[in-house]
Amino acid sequence: MKKISLWILFVFLVLFLSGLGVGAAAFFMKFPHVFWDRMLPLPHGELKVVVVKPGLNALQCALAFYEQGALTDSPAALGRWMVRLKIDRKIRPGQYRVKKSGAWDMARQLLTVQPIASSLTLIPGMDIFSLRGIFDGLDNTAFPKSGDLLRQAVLDDRNYPEPMREFLPESEESRIAFLLPETYFVVEESPKELVHVASHTWWEKYGDKSLSMTSKDLEKTAIIASIVQREALWDEERAVIAGVVANRLEKNMLLQIDATVIYAWKRKGKVLTRVLYSDLDLNSPYNTYVVPGLPPAPICIPSAESWEAALAPEKNFYYYYVARKDGYHYFAKNYDEHRRNIKKARME
Repeated sequence: MKKISLWILFVFLVLFLSGLGVGAAAFFMKFPHVFWDRMLPLPHGELKVVVVKPGLNALQCALAFYEQGALTDSPAALGRWMVRLKIDRKIRPGQYRVKKSGAWDMARQLLTVQPIASSLTLIPGMDIFSLRGIFDGLDNTAFPKSGDLLRQAVLDDRNYPEPMREFLPESEESRIAFLLPETYFVVEESPKELVHVASHTWWEKYGDKSLSMTSKDLEKTAIIASIVQREALWDEERAVIAGVVANRLEKNMLLQIDATVIYAWKRKGKVLTRVLYSDLDLNSPYNTYVVPGLPPAPICIPSAESWEAALAPEKNFYYYYVARKDGYHYFAKNYDEHRRNIKKARME
């Protein structure tokens, strides 16, 4: 009788301990970041920033943490914990600030840490020089030669949509016109990331229209769009100015556009706030007061509105315009009318 009692007690104890283990495991699986953070606080470790790119599975994410110096265990171990805790279904691209640790502690961090999305803003009218300035303020240890990295990113065909690569121009100055200005939330603040998202955004908006154009015609449109961007302050005048440019080109007239002269001097290291007669005596293919036709490349990054104007210029009979104090323009069909408009603008 005593043996039976001891046997029953033993079985009960085994069942109790098993139930306790299952309960503890269930509790751990359900509330690991509450219970274990209190019972076993995360060890003090070096703070690391890990970039997780879109489209990665659990093992690839774990490998990113390992390769970027945040994980001290094998990526496979972290991958298993991510699957077990269902983190693999919740991981999002972005920058993760975590303590350098082993697989289990890293998984515990990933249960609560939120990725940081960085932002980069392309402003309409930026030229290649101001575009490089976006990255000058970043950590120079990460981007020691931001200008070189930007050039590499812009000239790397792999950063553009595949159908777009067929008509991409050769020069860096020309290619930046195909980056659509906008504020982009990116995984990392790098030239490569910016070129990738901005060119794909351009392609989504203008890809269908570009397929019906030759590479030469598309680059010509980009140049006109860049001129319109710098010459027009108000969106409602962009198509009108694009029409003036088209009219002068058709008549083989010199464009005589101040914005191209300003850019020509900037390429030589001189910044102009206004164009004087003395500034027009410049030997440059961008000096449209001297060289006929369009400049060899866009002078800035056009906005969507400038692209729309260049793709569909207004059909008008204007050949001249002069700026008013409010940023709008007086347009003229002939030079005599233009001279009167100049006097009118000066008297305002």
